[in-house]
Amino acid sequence: MQPLPPAKRTGRPRSAEADRAILAATRAALAELGWGRLTLGDVAARAGVAKTTLYRRWAGKNELVVDAIAALFEEQLDLPDLGSLRADIQGAVLRFARLLSLPETRTALMAVVAEATTDEALRLRVRGAIVDRQKHLVLLGRERAQARGELPPDGRAGPADLAARDDLIFDVIAGAVVHRLMVSSEPVDEEWAGRLALLLVAGLGGAQIC
Repeated sequence: MQPLPPAKRTGRPRSAEADRAILAATRAALAELGWGRLTLGDVAARAGVAKTTLYRRWAGKNELVVDAIAALFEEQLDLPDLGSLRADIQGAVLRFARLLSLPETRTALMAVVAEATTDEALRLRVRGAIVDRQKHLVLLGRERAQARGELPPDGRAGPADLAARDDLIFDVIAGAVVHRLMVSSEPVDEEWAGRLALLLVAGLGGAQIC
């Protein structure tokens, strides 16, 4: 007796267009309403979908907001080749600062970080969806600078050592920009970004990767 063929999935497939509309509506609602007044019902109305559509995709507001901001990072944060390591770092700092200055980004990050202090699952989601996805920019910048001869080759460093080094560089850049904008409430302009880039390049050039 021949085995029965696998059952076909029923229902409509998940729509990428609907996902984009929902994430965009989430960011718009954040900018207009703020974290406290934002509801999944309001997001659904703005996106033109049923509220059940949101619940099939996201467990709640925290997860939805994290993914909405992660999508914005994916769209707007990149590392074009500006000809030197210092220029690349300065450009990345300025783009990151512009992204953090958007009302929806600032509102979402401050709220989600506060919520994540008591929610381990949310903290892991923030790390996986936002932080870890952007660390590839550090690897790209390092490899590009090595190809130009601005940084020494990796030498005997293993993958774990290089990953730890890239993590530290990412933390220094992201931490400095977040503190400058969100804690000190000071501008991140070309002069400040240039000074930070110079400091990092001087440190990286003097460090040995071995």
